[in-house]
Amino acid sequence: MCRNIKTLHNFAPPATDEEIRASSLQFVRKLSGFTKPSKANEAAFARAVDQVTQAAHQLLESLVTNTPPRDREVEAIKARARTAERFRSQAAE
Repeated sequence: MCRNIKTLHNFAPPATDEEIRASSLQFVRKLSGFTKPSKANEAAFARAVDQVTQAAHQLLESLVTNTPPRDREVEAIKARARTAERFRSQAAE
């Protein structure tokens, strides 16, 4: 139902509004158990996504770090390598 929520802090370039909203949507889906809410719950679901998005923006803007930003491309390559290794290990079993 829910993809992994990705780390958004300390990347170059910074997380976009769309990435933050997508992460918020995944969080609300996980909490509620709904991938798509019923009509009766639609307004509450949308309101929760908006509130989580706002809180995520505030959090990301207020965090401080001394480490240099991570490169998105390098991190994506590392993630693909971990995935390939994990599935290669499972196929060998």
